[in-house]
Amino acid sequence: MDLWILATLSAATFQTVRFMLQKVLAGGRLSAVGSTFARFAYASPAGLVVLGLVPWTRGQALPQIMPAFWGWALFGGLGQILATVFVVMTFRTRNFAVGITLKKTEVILTALLGLVVLGEALSLAGWLGICVGLAGVLMLSGTPEIEGNLLRQLRSPAVLYGLGSGLFFAVAGVGYRAATLSVASDDPILRAAVALVWVTTGQALIMAAWLAWREPGEIGRVWQARGTAAWLGVTSAAGSLSWFTAFTLQTAAYVYAVGQVELILSLAASVLWFREKVSTRELLGIAVLTVSVVTLALVA
Repeated sequence: MDLWILATLSAATFQTVRFMLQKVLAGGRLSAVGSTFARFAYASPAGLVVLGLVPWTRGQALPQIMPAFWGWALFGGLGQILATVFVVMTFRTRNFAVGITLKKTEVILTALLGLVVLGEALSLAGWLGICVGLAGVLMLSGTPEIEGNLLRQLRSPAVLYGLGSGLFFAVAGVGYRAATLSVASDDPILRAAVALVWVTTGQALIMAAWLAWREPGEIGRVWQARGTAAWLGVTSAAGSLSWFTAFTLQTAAYVYAVGQVELILSLAASVLWFREKVSTRELLGIAVLTVSVVTLALVA
């Protein structure tokens, strides 16, 4: 099995655990932004440990970083910050599995972003996959507490947060792939470790400044929640290292497509861990959206 596939499977597993921990932290202990900051703040020290160990275990020196790296890292890092805030807000409006599924529109949105930004055209089968995915999102958009026409349902917070997280995760994927390729090394894991440290450190600093300005006292609450937040940082660092490794070796569309195994993991977590119920309609929506992703993976 190719390394990028193994890395993606690892990333999906760690990301599912991370989102479970973020859901716990966002359940009244921290704000959505505070929970997002905790992820980066505690991941940065773990990333430094990884960056120290990887070159030493592989007998290599730290690689040179090309100037383009900084712009792409900032582009992807800001996208990931916004995406994570949106997905945590999604957890507060819908259950765990549906929140993750709406986030997974990142696969469809990455295809669209690639067309607009990079000029990467899709085949007719690829566009068909996008349309099938849209149908799945529409199935997931209907909520029991919202009545009215389709337009009103699509304007519900759950849908807007979920689609917003998908869009910004697509931005993150494109930015991170370009950033890892801007590290002068043939070792994908070393490239990923370099990107991990600089991206998470930058994200932690940006969010610390924002919280100090907009949410005084939240940084203190993040520290008080360190018992859970520390594990959030460890799983986040492990997941990011896996994602960056995969992005170094393969395009973001392929990586995100294989990463759809997270849907199965999140559904299991929703039912077994959080004791949440998933409706037949939601299961059908998840299935249709998964068919869309598989179609995109086959024709990409």
